Amino acid sequence: MPELPIANPGSPPSLRISEMFCSIQGEGRLTGVPSLFVRTSGCNLRCTWCDTPYASWDPEGPVRTVDDIVDEARSAMKDSGVRHAVLTGGEPMLPPAIVPLSLALRDAGLHITIETAGTIVRPVACDLMSLSPKLANSTPADDPRDPGGDWAERHESRRLNAEALRSLWHGSPELRAANPRGWDRQCKFVVTSDADLSEIGSVIELLDEGRADGARTPPSDIMLMPEGTTEPTPEARDTVQAICMRTGYRYCTRLHIQLYGDTRGT
Repeated sequence: MPELPIANPGSPPSLRISEMFCSIQGEGRLTGVPSLFVRTSGCNLRCTWCDTPYASWDPEGPVRTVDDIVDEARSAMKDSGVRHAVLTGGEPMLPPAIVPLSLALRDAGLHITIETAGTIVRPVACDLMSLSPKLANSTPADDPRDPGGDWAERHESRRLNAEALRSLWHGSPELRAANPRGWDRQCKFVVTSDADLSEIGSVIELLDEGRADGARTPPSDIMLMPEGTTEPTPEARDTVQAICMRTGYRYCTRLHIQLYGDTRGT
């Protein structure tokens, strides 16, 4: 089945939106902060454990103009007082209209978090860059949704883009121009076992490779979370906790799962 378009080819700027809702941010530095979530539909990856298949494996939702989305955001700000927006997906960096959307939401007075796998770079407005590089545990090997293995091959070839990761982490010239005051950052990894630690270390090395100033990403910028769409088992929790204690990485909860379960619109 062909993928739905991620945007209208013409004007005005538009993009396919899976859902918009206000909820509590469940992950990362802003855990617990009331936020407006704008979930784009469409993804260039197919994680086997994806918790939003309606925005990736089976993308759905209407194509909406940037103006329409911002109008809804302004209404949410008025009704709920929310002042943080999370642009997520799917992969929000896929549609070009994510750039004018992020700029317009910032102009409306919202703090902008970008949730991305880090494979595509666009000069978005961003206050918190939240990278989620995909480890080998994400590749859909023997996944019944991909019987021919085509997506497994594509996913494996696309899941890590070193140049894009560095540009989003440290800033490409275009990204710095769009955000002259800079941005906060976090890098989140889904952990399935202790064996993932070696690959996590390799990805962190990719982030800092070639830095002329010799700067290195501090462990406090790295967040690890157990894989799953339910509360982690004690074994999974203890595995990630033990890694964090050894490395100084931060344990990342999923507060929204604790509060609402694996439920859309939360």
